[in-house]
Amino acid sequence: MRKYLAESVGAFAILFAGACAITVSDVYGSVFYVEISLTFGLVVIAMIYVVGNISGARTNPAVAFSRRKG
Repeated sequence: MRKYLAESVGAFAILFAGACAITVSDVYGSVFYVEISLTFGLVVIAMIYVVGNISGARTNPAVAFSRRKG
């Protein structure tokens, strides 16, 4: 259960930070694709460090649920 929660938190963080980066770029009138890409990349790196030892550095809960035994 801990693995599923860790992967869900990782996926939420990636999607939330990415959506916030897109929104902030749009509000300020200049969409820079580099900053959006860096946001996604840095959040992936952070989630690997934070929950990587629990979930095996995967941030996709669908993979954990599909590989569930029993």
